[in-house]
Amino acid sequence: MRVAVFDTHAYDRRFLDEANQAAGRHDLVFFEPRLSSQTAALAEGFDAVCVFVNDHLDAETLRALHAGGTRSVALRCAGYNNVDLAVAHQLRMRVARVPAYSPHAVAEHTVALILALNRKIHRAHQRVREGNFALDGLLGFELQGRTAGVIGTGRIGVNVARILASFGCRVLAYDVVQADELERYGVEYVDLDTLIAESNVITLHVPLMPETHHVIDADAVARMPRGAMLINTSRGGLVDTRAVIDGLKSGQVGSLGLDVYEEEEAIFFQDLSDAIIQDDVFARLLSFPNVIVTGHQAFFTETAMRNIAETTLANLDGFEDGAALETELQPA
Repeated sequence: MRVAVFDTHAYDRRFLDEANQAAGRHDLVFFEPRLSSQTAALAEGFDAVCVFVNDHLDAETLRALHAGGTRSVALRCAGYNNVDLAVAHQLRMRVARVPAYSPHAVAEHTVALILALNRKIHRAHQRVREGNFALDGLLGFELQGRTAGVIGTGRIGVNVARILASFGCRVLAYDVVQADELERYGVEYVDLDTLIAESNVITLHVPLMPETHHVIDADAVARMPRGAMLINTSRGGLVDTRAVIDGLKSGQVGSLGLDVYEEEEAIFFQDLSDAIIQDDVFARLLSFPNVIVTGHQAFFTETAMRNIAETTLANLDGFEDGAALETELQPA
């Protein structure tokens, strides 16, 4: 199968090539540009496309791909809000994703952000490099005995809850489907309003869909305990960034850790060190000393990249063989 791989970096090529070497079934052609209606012509004559989170597979793009002979879409990510599944279904294009690549990777990065923000590791690191060993402004708190709220208890959320429980946190959870395994860690399921109102640390682990868009908005910020910490390693659109900035300015939000951002497409996964970032909201975020932003790297471990590549290649195998796939997506 000829596969056009979009939005690729050296690490994508490395792991996909390694996964493809075993059977060598597919002809992978790598393209740096992201997939959109403007770049869909690059996939003309390809049986499938392989895409990532910032590729746009809207109706126009999908129709252009279909006209060029593409019949399958392999997402090398878990999220699929960038794909118009209804149109793909109308065109009889198969779409599959990587639903679970390493829940431990994202969970561990989540906890790393919590610890770094709490103990001001980012600020201490910079101070020491400047020869400043003063402790003023570096006061943290102990997680032992604090209340942590986990919104979303899929595989990643379960691991975050488990780790936080091991720190001695009282862990509250909210999800429409409860994970029975969390009972042995003392995790308590509550409604969303209770979780927000009682949690010193709130961390988000739900997919982005209409029901979860801006689940943290101005009202949610107002209901948090004053000085609460907010962490988002899931999808940028879960958080109303302007509302959280207002919370940071007032002190209602005590600290913020982001690995995702609702307008990240123009910023993340590229080197902009010699450019002026034009996003004023993002620039404002970076001005706060109690904010840590990482560039959508929570998933980025060797284990996760290998699992992503292997599942992606297995999905391509399934497409070529006409086999049913558990990872295949259907319109709602």
